[in-house]
Amino acid sequence: MVRRWLCAAGLACGLGLSAAAGNAPARVVSMNLCTDQLALMLAAPGQLISVSALSQDPRASVMASEARTLPANHGLAEEIFLLQPDLVLAGRFSSPATLDMLRRLGLRVETFDPESTMDDIRTNLRRMGQVLGRDATRTIAQFDADLAALPRPATRPRAASYGANSYADGPDSLAGQIIAAAGYDNIATEQGLSFGGTLPLEVLMLSAPDLILRGAPYPGASRAEAVLDHPGLHHLAPQFRTDRDWVCGTPHILRAVAKLQQAAP
Repeated sequence: MVRRWLCAAGLACGLGLSAAAGNAPARVVSMNLCTDQLALMLAAPGQLISVSALSQDPRASVMASEARTLPANHGLAEEIFLLQPDLVLAGRFSSPATLDMLRRLGLRVETFDPESTMDDIRTNLRRMGQVLGRDATRTIAQFDADLAALPRPATRPRAASYGANSYADGPDSLAGQIIAAAGYDNIATEQGLSFGGTLPLEVLMLSAPDLILRGAPYPGASRAEAVLDHPGLHHLAPQFRTDRDWVCGTPHILRAVAKLQQAAP
């Protein structure tokens, strides 16, 4: 499935997508994990010259191997300016001071909103194609075909995502979209959490979900994550580990959907 997306993007199969009308940028720097991945899927060979260091971390990035073929940047205005890009890709929540400095230095900066829905994924793929001078039509069409091909479960188990500080992802979040696409009802919806919010442990336990979704812990310790070690949580329901497929809104989320379907109790 992933290879088909890369083939559609011309990344892994040697199929160059025709450039859109106008002059495509020749030196593109991405400073955001999610724009890194969209650009890696759509950029022409040699067009993308640097990606964020986070995109090279396999714990967070689904395209770490591809990202490691390029120099990494740390989102600093000075290092990005010295790369002499004619286009900088950033996220909506990238450092405003950095983006302002880059613009004042005369660089073109394009910011992308984070994806919360399947339509957002299509929108950002299309827009990334436009700013790179590439055609994203085939990539979007493959995403839609793979989404339509997902099995439709006969029953709908109840699931709850649960993270640091008892945070639960609601149906209007990207995680919520993955949960719904996998055929689960979301406990957060029952509690009136649209995008997400705090779900007290007591409420979670009384809700009796069929599956609990948890992120993989990073090294170290955090008081915010202490609730995840509560013994009641471990006896409440089977645990499912979310991973890097859940981080950014790209076609790779369909792999997350497939894994979650396989975990259905």
